[in-house]
Amino acid sequence: MVTAPPLTPTFLLGLTALAVLLYDSVWPESSDASVLTGISVVGSLASLGAAGWFLTAGTGMATDGVSLYADAIVVDGMSLFFTALFAAVTVLVALASYDYFDGGNRGELYGLVLLATTGMSLMASANSLATAFVALELVSLPSYALVAFLKDNRGSSEAGLKYFLIGALSSAIFVFGVSLIYGATGSLLLPDVAAAFEAGLGGRAGIAGVGVLMVAGGFAFKTASVPFHFWAPEAYEGAPAPVSAYLSSASKAAGFALAFRVFVVGFPIGAATGAGIDWALLFQVLAVATMVLGNFAAATQEKVKRMLAYSSIGHAGYVLIGLAAVSAEATTNGDVMGAAMAHLFVYGFMNTGAFLFVALAENWGVGRRFEDYNGLGAEKPFAAVAMTAFLFSLAGVPPLGGFFSKLFLFAGAVEAGLWWLVVIAVINSSLSLYYYSRVVRAMWFEEGEHDLGATPNALYAALAIALIGTVLLLPGFGPVIETAQEAATALFV
Repeated sequence: MVTAPPLTPTFLLGLTALAVLLYDSVWPESSDASVLTGISVVGSLASLGAAGWFLTAGTGMATDGVSLYADAIVVDGMSLFFTALFAAVTVLVALASYDYFDGGNRGELYGLVLLATTGMSLMASANSLATAFVALELVSLPSYALVAFLKDNRGSSEAGLKYFLIGALSSAIFVFGVSLIYGATGSLLLPDVAAAFEAGLGGRAGIAGVGVLMVAGGFAFKTASVPFHFWAPEAYEGAPAPVSAYLSSASKAAGFALAFRVFVVGFPIGAATGAGIDWALLFQVLAVATMVLGNFAAATQEKVKRMLAYSSIGHAGYVLIGLAAVSAEATTNGDVMGAAMAHLFVYGFMNTGAFLFVALAENWGVGRRFEDYNGLGAEKPFAAVAMTAFLFSLAGVPPLGGFFSKLFLFAGAVEAGLWWLVVIAVINSSLSLYYYSRVVRAMWFEEGEHDLGATPNALYAALAIALIGTVLLLPGFGPVIETAQEAATALFV
């Protein structure tokens, strides 16, 4: 146990956001973008280091965690694990944004990203449904503005407006579900909600059941899961590519972090099933629908960015297995949920890297269709090699990191008796190899000619770090999966 304030990683993110906004306010005409980028990167790295330090020290890994603010927030292994992931993705996005965005408004850009990341960290620590809602909005509001950040671009503005309207609807659904849970249990604190479930809901089981369903709908929106997935392709395609990377990796992971805690801690599966609320069955249905729709839609796309958007929906289906495989009194719950967390960690590097390659292509003026990527392998071999590694890792090709994360996730589901779900997941994973290979074939086996111009160094650096992260996870996957499973198991104690 370390002696620093338990929320130090979150505080560092928030303070970095304030530092960025303060610098931009004092020197609004400053054209030196490297200062704002430097503050954002250093602050995010400090948060990442603090989270790693706490995890190494074992903070909240085998206990109930450190409760703060009348138990509204808890800092434990799971919250620290996800905070490290959010901070790592923010480093990549901040670096890439240095070259991708030109002109002013950089202070607003970095401030919005860091404030959203602070909200994500709070989402992972939320121990109350009220805190969960506030943190969710702290993430959502900056995200709407980030999607529409290119104000002169019609696609970006339209995507931001659609994202905002659908997000407002999902927030209403979520908060109404929270009100029903409060009406049925008399509390918003997750341990107290769980105690009410354990004591028996009596005639309020129906109200609680509708509340659980609506809360699940709110999480489905945040994680781009079926049936609230339809905003994702529009938002990801219209948003600036670094923002697409950020939303599809960090924001999605934040939604799952909150969902894991709320359903496992707040609605214990044994008591919920006894009251007729089988939320594990609900997530089994959602996992199948999300995997199938995401992968089949991705296979029919003609634009790389839109294909990645749909594939991210498919990956949400894989992660949903972490909740779908939970059952009462099973000893495998921590293993399968930890495997889902580890998959999100690997996904944070490989998916962010793939979107950053799209950002690189947009920076070069390359089109968005598959054939526009023809010949990039010969012209920019390092970037093409990195993109190839990201795509094959997303597909789960051995021995890349995505293969091991899926292997542990599917093995956990089989141990939980959901072999049929694993069969569907493997079929979908095989299908994904088809559409990822279309990009690889275009880069390496088709001829093309581009006028690519200068090399954007910061974007290249972000791409290289994402590649290093993906590759280093091969020998380092053991500690990642062990940490994730230990943190997840603590939720079931």
